[in-house]
Amino acid sequence: GINAEYMGKMVHNGIEYGDMQLIAESYDILKMAGGLTNDELALTFAEWNKGELGSFLIEITATIFAKKDDLGTDNHVVDMILDKTGMKGTGRWTIQEAAERNCPASVMASALDMRYISGRKEERVQAAKILQGPTVAATGDKKQLIDDVRQALYAAKITSYAQGMNLIRDAGKQLGWDINLSECARIWKGGCIIRAVFLDSIKAAFQRNPNLPNLLVDAEFAALLNQKQAAWRRVVAAAVTNGIPCPSFSGALAYYDAYRRDRLPANLTQAQRDFFGGHTYERTDREGVFHCLWDETHFDIGNVSERVRGEL
Repeated sequence: GINAEYMGKMVHNGIEYGDMQLIAESYDILKMAGGLTNDELALTFAEWNKGELGSFLIEITATIFAKKDDLGTDNHVVDMILDKTGMKGTGRWTIQEAAERNCPASVMASALDMRYISGRKEERVQAAKILQGPTVAATGDKKQLIDDVRQALYAAKITSYAQGMNLIRDAGKQLGWDINLSECARIWKGGCIIRAVFLDSIKAAFQRNPNLPNLLVDAEFAALLNQKQAAWRRVVAAAVTNGIPCPSFSGALAYYDAYRRDRLPANLTQAQRDFFGGHTYERTDREGVFHCLWDETHFDIGNVSERVRGEL
C-alpha cells in the first residue's frame, strides 16, 4: 500500500510536471507575445536563476535555449525537437490521488492535460488549418513583459507547491501519518528535480506554523502574492488575448482567486443539486440541513439527513 515516503515522491513528481508546464508557458508567452529569440531567452532564464526563481529547472532551461543544433543545422536544438511530450505516468498518479483526497490540484492537472494534448500532434496539425484564433500581436514593451512573466511564474509556482503540500497533508490526516511538511521541503531542496531556492522559504513557513492551513496565507508568501498578482493577471490576460494557451498559469490564478473569496457561487450549484436530486443544502442564517420545494413538481422528501449520508 501507499506510505508517506511514496506520497512525498509522487507529489514531488506532480509538482515537477506543474513546474515544467509553467516554464513552457513562460517560454511560449515570451516567444510569441514578446518576440524573444532563443539567445534572449537563454539570457533571461540565466538572469532569473540568480534571484528568487533560482532552481535546477530554470538553470537547465537557460542552458537548453543556448544550445546550437548538434546535428549540423544552423538552428538551436530546442527548435528541432518535436512538440510531443512523453511521460511515465507519475503525474497521473498524483492527480488520481488528489481526486481521492478531494484536494484541488489545478496546476498539476492542467500540466498533465497539456501533455495529453501535445501527444495528439497529428490532430493538432489538422485543427490548425480549421480552427481560428487571434493574430499574436507582439508587445511594445518587451522589458515589462519579461518582468511580468517572472513575477507570474513565481506566484504560480507558490500556488502549485501550496497545492502539493496540501495533498501530502490531507493524505497524512486521512491515513493517520505524522507528516512534517517543513522536513518535506528540506528533503526536496537536497537534490530533487524541483530543488529551488524558495524551498527554504517553504520550510521556514511550516516551521513558523506546522498547522498552516495553506502556504498562500503564510505572512511571507501572502505578501509576495499580493505584490505579484497584478503582473500575474497581466500575463494571463495577454496570453488569452493572443490565443496562447496558459492552463497552468490561469489554473493557478483561478485557485488563488477562489481561495481568497469568502463566498463562491457554489450556493447555486448546491441549489441545482437539491432541485434535481433532493441533495439538500445548509443555510447561512441557521443550523441544519434543508430541502426546498422548488416548484409544483417537488414534494416533501421526509428525513433530509438521509439524503446526505455518504457524501464526501
